[in-house]
Amino acid sequence: MDTEQTSPPASEVAFQPYHPIFAHAPKSVGFKKTRKALVRQAKEVIDQFQLIPADARKRDTPPKWLVCLSGGKDSYTLMAVLLDLKWQGALPVDLLFCNLDQGQPGFPKHILPDYLDALGVDYRIITEDTYSIVTDKVPEGNTFCAMCSRLRRGILYRVAREEGCEAIVLGHHRDDSLETFMLNLFHGGRLAAMPPTLLNDAGDVKVHRPLISCAEADIERFAKAMEFPIIPCNLCGSQDGLQRMAMKQMLNEWEQRAPGRRAKMFRALSHVSPSHLIDPNLFDFTDLQPTPPSEDGV
Repeated sequence: MDTEQTSPPASEVAFQPYHPIFAHAPKSVGFKKTRKALVRQAKEVIDQFQLIPADARKRDTPPKWLVCLSGGKDSYTLMAVLLDLKWQGALPVDLLFCNLDQGQPGFPKHILPDYLDALGVDYRIITEDTYSIVTDKVPEGNTFCAMCSRLRRGILYRVAREEGCEAIVLGHHRDDSLETFMLNLFHGGRLAAMPPTLLNDAGDVKVHRPLISCAEADIERFAKAMEFPIIPCNLCGSQDGLQRMAMKQMLNEWEQRAPGRRAKMFRALSHVSPSHLIDPNLFDFTDLQPTPPSEDGV
């Protein structure tokens, strides 16, 4: 069953200096700095990678994004940051928040609808029993993440099409991208991470990650201060020995020994030298020609 809630008219809330999600936020300087940093970093990603169509403000109907909420700290932070940007007039898109109830035993179905109703935002709750599929198909002892992710992504693409959304928006952050890079490096034999935006295989829906340059530690600090009603993942989050967790632990150890290591690694993802790698699809090594010396021998 799908549930949809409509936002109140703008005239009813226009007098407030902040979005209602921040009504009970801390007033401390530290919190304000963290909030501003997250919003600024998201805005930089949105601008640099042109997540908003150039003609967005000229359209009769604004672009629409399907913002995916899992109930974890990352997705709550994504929601708050996007609402903040929209409240400031810096995000000329319509936001439809979406949660996928995957049928996990004990899933607290009321938490997100209650929270979203109180905020007065547009949302949709999708109920699909992917839990039974995953637990039936995945051999005992294996992790659920790969199949669960594929099923979830397919459902979200379908919902995005139904709702006329140009993009689905995910809460992946800098540490997620680095962990994915490490997984691909050590286990996949390739150099790849999480891009800030991509086009799906069908070519009709984009995937945006506005928080991709935000540090998980900042998100965790922000979410804790905001006292979001966190919903733990009892499907894959309870499984031990996940390869991603091993990558996270490795990055944590490196960061402890050399503070700032994560930031440098992330910077490297945007400063690639194809001529210093070994991929002929990225650089034509066969056409290297020495430059003849000039007449004066220099």
